[in-house]
Formats: sequence, C-alpha cells, structure tokens
Amino acid sequence: MLMPNEAASIVFCRELLPLVSRTFALNIPVLPRPLDTAVMVAYLLCRVADTLEDEAHGPTSTALLAELARLTTLPGGWEADARRFREEAVRVLRSQAPEAEVRLVEGMPRVLEALALHAVPVREHVAACVATMAEGMGRMGDKGRASGGGLGLASLEETLEYCYYVAGTVGEMLTRLFQGYSPAIATQAAALEPRAVAFGNALQLTNILKDVCEDLERGSCWLPRTLLTEHGLTPETLLEPGNRREAMKAHGKLVAVAHRELRKAFEYVMSLPREEKGIRLFCLWPLFLAVMTLRKLHGNEAVLERKPVKVSRRTVRWVMGSTKLLVTQDALLKLMFAALTAPLPA
Repeated sequence: MLMPNEAASIVFCRELLPLVSRTFALNIPVLPRPLDTAVMVAYLLCRVADTLEDEAHGPTSTALLAELARLTTLPGGWEADARRFREEAVRVLRSQAPEAEVRLVEGMPRVLEALALHAVPVREHVAACVATMAEGMGRMGDKGRASGGGLGLASLEETLEYCYYVAGTVGEMLTRLFQGYSPAIATQAAALEPRAVAFGNALQLTNILKDVCEDLERGSCWLPRTLLTEHGLTPETLLEPGNRREAMKAHGKLVAVAHRELRKAFEYVMSLPREEKGIRLFCLWPLFLAVMTLRKLHGNEAVLERKPVKVSRRTVRWVMGSTKLLVTQDALLKLMFAALTAPLPA
C-alpha cells in the first residue's frame, strides 16, 4: 500500500516488489513502520545479488557482486558509481533473464536511494548481509554449475553452506533489524539468534527441492553429489525416467533435512513476543507456505517434470487467514504445525 508523502524511491520499491516476489509482496506490508521499508529495501538489494548470480555467470558476475556489496555501504560518490554499475550489470545479463529482474537491476540506484533514507544501524545491517551474501555467492556460485567442474555441490554440508550464503544471512539480518525495532524482541536474543540461520536455510532448501528440474535445465544443481551417488545417480542422470525411484528416495532425504530446518524456524517464531503480531505474521506466512510446499513435493514425481509444483492460491489464502486468527495463540499454532508436518519424513 502506498502512503502519502512517501519518497519517490520508496514508492518505486513498493511498486517493484510484487513483480519480483509474490511471497514478500504479501508479508512485508504486515510489518510495522518503519521496519517494513527497511526489510523491503534489504530484500530488493539481496534480490539484485541473486539475479547477478543466476543471470550473469562467470568472472563478470563475481566482480559485479563485489561492487554491489561496496555500493550498499553508500560510499562517497555512490550515486555515479551506481549508475555505472547498472549499465554494466544490464549489459551482461542473459537475454533470457526475466523482465522483472532486469527492471530491478536497472532500478538498483533508486533502491540505494531508498536505503540512504534509513537510520545508520539499519544501513549497516543491510550492508553486512549483502557483503556476506555476495562473497559467498562469488565463491560458491560456479560450484553448482557445469562451469565449476561438474554439476552439483560436493556434500550436504556444502549445500547447506550455499543455503546460508543466499538465505541464512537474511535470517541473521532480519533478526538484527527486529531487535533494533523492538526492545521486547531484543530480550529474546538468546533464543532467536541460534535459530536465525535455520529459518533462511529452510526456505532456501525448500526452493531448491521445488526447482530441481528448472535449475538443471538452466545448467545448475544445488543438490549434494554424495547423496546422489548413494542412489547411483548424478545430476546429469537425475531426471532420466528410469531413475525415478532412486531419485525420489534421494529427494525425500533432502525433504527430511528441510523439515528439520523448518522445525528450528518454527521455534524461532515461537520465541517472538506475542505482542509483535506483524513480525510474527511476516515469519509465519513463508514458514507455513514452505511446510505446504514440502507436503506437495514429498513423494511427488512431478517434481522431476518440467511443469513446476506449486501450492495453490487457495492454500496461500488459507495459510494467511488461519495464521492471522492464531497469531497470538501459541498452543494452537503448535498443534497446527505438528499436524501439517506429520506426513513429512523426520
């Protein structure tokens, strides 16, 4: 929702957000002000990094990621440097890059303008997140691609390390932003901080399991080769029809890992004070949508087909409505989580 007298850069970010993320376009607006704009700007900058990793492979991508991290600190002369960055980044994007993501990269200087409107601690938290994310993406990005010497990551530990760089870092940043906004949340640091990475990892691993076929078609694979080898598979043979049985066994083991991380993420949400309803809902919606996605993926061979497996809009509405009703009811939320995760492998 646009607010009167908002800066043009904030308005731009609000208009762009639903084009690049359906989920975050739903849950960012429930955050209290000014936390909502801080998280929105942070998300868009992280999404720029993600676009560079996906759509501008190779040495150019690594250099651009490093420059994005530098610009997020808003150094002297950043306005001119951001315009140069935009021109170079757009030039090296793949021709197949989604239109919305191209528009995001083109608008990156305006996103930085929006970041500059926020308090120094907010800017520092966002810059630290983007720096860690960019460094990790630059170091690990080619490992999951054929250009890195073979598709797939070496081990489950490496898959989770990749999840940390692209999403766990966001969990850490959000926790710091939440603590800076709410003194009540700051008192829960001992419970929240150890679980912040799991929250991001759970969502990212769910996405990896959902997008196996799409990633392989684009020449990427973020699954552990050690696990595939246990089932006589390689990333290159994973989608072959004759390998479905073993492929689904391997996929199911990773669903169990994502389920484990989601349980930690749920503990994270339960540690948020009940009076912070907006922040709780912001976390509950993607968490329960990930649960519903895993339920749909588990044992479903369609995940190895070209047509993506997604939860329905009806399911999205049900998750949003039910969690709104239960947002302060911890006992009922725990029952709901237990019931929905019961079919998932432990």
